[in-house]
Amino acid sequence: MMQIRYTLLVIIAGTLSMYCQTPSNAVHLWDGKNLDHWEFINKSGAAIHSVCQYDTGRVLAVEGTPLGYLATIDSFENYKLHVECRWAHGAAQNSNSGVLIHIASGPVDRGLWPICFQVQMKISRAGDILPMAGAKFAEPLSSAPDAKTPLRERRESDSERPLGEWNIVEIICSRDTLTCTVNGVMQNQVSQCMPQRGKIGIQLEGTPFELRNIWLTSRE
Repeated sequence: MMQIRYTLLVIIAGTLSMYCQTPSNAVHLWDGKNLDHWEFINKSGAAIHSVCQYDTGRVLAVEGTPLGYLATIDSFENYKLHVECRWAHGAAQNSNSGVLIHIASGPVDRGLWPICFQVQMKISRAGDILPMAGAKFAEPLSSAPDAKTPLRERRESDSERPLGEWNIVEIICSRDTLTCTVNGVMQNQVSQCMPQRGKIGIQLEGTPFELRNIWLTSRE
């Protein structure tokens, strides 16, 4: 029995180590010290420091309003993105956000959302991929052709962790292919993506949430 317990502890420790270690060649999109490499896109003109708070624990607390998105100043292509996010214990079940990939231009849709791909972080739907404001990929949509919010549903059942716990979202952008995993489960992949490069963003859609360990590594 002791041997079994020891083996399980080794497996768990190895899994945690896989998720917690940051590669030496990682580019940190947020360093825990300032928001100089980000901007806040919204209709009301609110400043980024009015919606983002951080402390020495390197946790970025993000307000859900006003609606909009945080966006990197720089554009990227061919990379693996790592984002850790969590909702509060008492967050509503319709709490919504998403990671925006390949932001090419904007605002376009409804005067706010840009041309890009969204990797969904909405509670119970993490891993869906949405082509926004005219972005395209080759695979068929799960939604109706004329749907207001087109999307391709995730492949597997819900792999999200309970409210209050950290979720690990990883997105690989390799040339024209986009692959996403949620807590180690490969949930979606689309190909022949247009656009294939751009800024990276995080949506604010009404509910506060927290972020940490936002980094990427080059795939070139």
